[in-house]
Amino acid sequence: MATIKDIAQLAGVSPATVSRVLNYDEKLSVGLETKQKIFEAAEHLNYTKHHKNQASEKQTIKLIQWYDTQEELEDLYYLSIRLGIEKKAEEANIRLIKETWDAISDQPADGTIALGKFDDEQLNELKRTQENLLLVDSDGTTFGVDSLVVDFESSLRLVMAHFVQEEVKQVVMLAGKEYTKQQRTRVTDPRTAIFQKLISEEKHLSGRIIEADFSVEAGYQAVRHFLSQEKNLPDALFAANDALAIGALKAIKEAGLMIPQDISVIGFNDISVAKYVSPPLSSVKVYTEWMGELAVETLLQLIHTTAPVARKITIATELVLRESTKTGHE
Repeated sequence: MATIKDIAQLAGVSPATVSRVLNYDEKLSVGLETKQKIFEAAEHLNYTKHHKNQASEKQTIKLIQWYDTQEELEDLYYLSIRLGIEKKAEEANIRLIKETWDAISDQPADGTIALGKFDDEQLNELKRTQENLLLVDSDGTTFGVDSLVVDFESSLRLVMAHFVQEEVKQVVMLAGKEYTKQQRTRVTDPRTAIFQKLISEEKHLSGRIIEADFSVEAGYQAVRHFLSQEKNLPDALFAANDALAIGALKAIKEAGLMIPQDISVIGFNDISVAKYVSPPLSSVKVYTEWMGELAVETLLQLIHTTAPVARKITIATELVLRESTKTGHE
C-alpha cells in the first residue's frame, strides 16, 4: 500500500497537505489543481497494472464524460475509470479525444466511450451521432448500445451477508441522489431496490433508507440529521459510494459514537482514499481503473467486429474489510 509520503512526493506537496486532503478537511484551503494532483497520485500509486499490448495501427477514440473536474473530485469513482481509459489508450497507441457532454465536437473518431449517466434523449443523440458507441456505468442495451456496468446485486449480497455475520439487527442504507445533466432526470439507482429486496429476505434484519447527493458534505449532513432525530440507532450503515461513507464516518464520530463498536460502516467503490480515512473504510471494491482498461478493449472489438445485438458486460466486485466494520477491526 502506498503511504502518505509516497503520494506527497508524486504530487509535489507536503505529507500534511496530502493527509488533510484525503480526509476531506474542510478547514484546509487548497486549489482545485492541487486537489486533483493529490487524488490522481493516490489513484496511480494504488493501481495494479494489468497486461500491456500495442495496437498495430493508430486508432482514434472519443471519451465523452458527464462529470467535470470539480465533480470528479467529489466522486473519485469516475476519475479512476477515466485514468484507466487514458492509460490503456496510451499503452495501445490510441489517440484519445476527451470531451464533456456540453462540448461534444464533430471531430471524427473510430469509436466513442460515453462515461456516466445519460437520459433517453441523450442516449438517442449519442447513438445517432457517435459511431461504435460504448456506455460505461449506464445500461443502454434497450437502445441497442453496448454497455459496461457493475454487478450491483452480487455486490449488495456480499454486504448483507457480512452484516448478518456481524449479527446486525438494523441497517441503514445511505443512498445517493443523482440527476442527468440535460433534462435533470432522476437517475434510478438499482441498489436501492436490491437493498429492500435483500432486507425482506432476511428474517432477523430490518432496514431503512436515507438519501443524500453523492458527496462527502451531503453524506455528513444527512447522517448528522438522521442521528439527531433517531432514537433507535442502527447497528450498521451501508453507503452507496465512499464519499457518502466518509461523510457518514464524520457525523457518527461527532455524535460521540464508536466505529465499529456502535455502528459498522461499509462504503462502495473502494476508492484509493478509503484506506487513508479514520477509521480506514470497509468498502465494496470496484476495479475501476481496470474497468477503464476493459472499456477501451471492448470498444476496439466493436470497431473491428460487427455484433448482431448489443451486449452488456457486468463487472464483479469484492468486499474489502477494514477497521470501520467489526470483523475488519478484530
